[in-house]
Amino acid sequence: MENGQLPGVRQLRYSPAPGAGSGVEALSFERLRRMDPGRRRTRPQRPEFHVLALVRSGTGRHTADFVDHDLAERSAVWIRPGVVHRWTDVEGIDGPLFLFEQGFLPAGPAARAAADAFAPTTLHLDTAPWELCLRAADHLAREHEVAVADPRLASPPVLAHLLAALVLRVVPAEPATPVAAEDHTVFRRYRAAVEEHFTRWHQVGDYARALGYGTRTLTRATRADAGVGAKRFLDQRILLEAKRLLAHTDLPVARCAERLGFDDPANFTAFFQRQEGLSPGRWRAARSGR
Repeated sequence: MENGQLPGVRQLRYSPAPGAGSGVEALSFERLRRMDPGRRRTRPQRPEFHVLALVRSGTGRHTADFVDHDLAERSAVWIRPGVVHRWTDVEGIDGPLFLFEQGFLPAGPAARAAADAFAPTTLHLDTAPWELCLRAADHLAREHEVAVADPRLASPPVLAHLLAALVLRVVPAEPATPVAAEDHTVFRRYRAAVEEHFTRWHQVGDYARALGYGTRTLTRATRADAGVGAKRFLDQRILLEAKRLLAHTDLPVARCAERLGFDDPANFTAFFQRQEGLSPGRWRAARSGR
């Protein structure tokens, strides 16, 4: 298997409609249903891009990384790249969806929110911010429509900044006391390195040496930005991928351990038991109902 692929989980690559190749595409739940008469949306899928959706009306459900979420008016859904997701029931839902590539957002708070692998996938907004979200979404959708209709008027920077405005209306505000700029930089570099190497490097020291920081510096920056220490952050990322492998493949536990960079399956079992309170086999059995 290629790195990151899970048998039985459809891998979705960013493939915008003709004329929409600006890094972001505007859709709707109604169009999603028309594009998918076979209802593949109800089966597990893993996009390599972001999906940001707003529920204007109706009720439904979606599932993201083993958690079921109810959807209703004023729900916002953000599926980040790599999340195993399915639209469990969106038959009666209306609202806009935006697909956008990793890295399309301009640098700043919106891009930092996009890079947060552990952020919630579903938010329920109050009325006042919700109205502002809809205005931002409508503006972005109109600009995208114009860009598709007349490519001469297309402006990826305008689309990127309108998308950033929508993101900043959807996600909670950053803390009133901001994290020091240096810690932000350190954590962003650490987070990117973890995403690239977590299947091979399991110790914070590996990242410290590669990035040129001390382990205390990584721990301080990660705690300031993510609320947990550097080791805990790394372990959470390994655990998440372990759960994806156990839930969505039939690989033996030993092969899962190998995919995640554990030389000895017993070490993987001990890691999983320590993190989750169950062995990998028992966790898989509980998930499948066996």
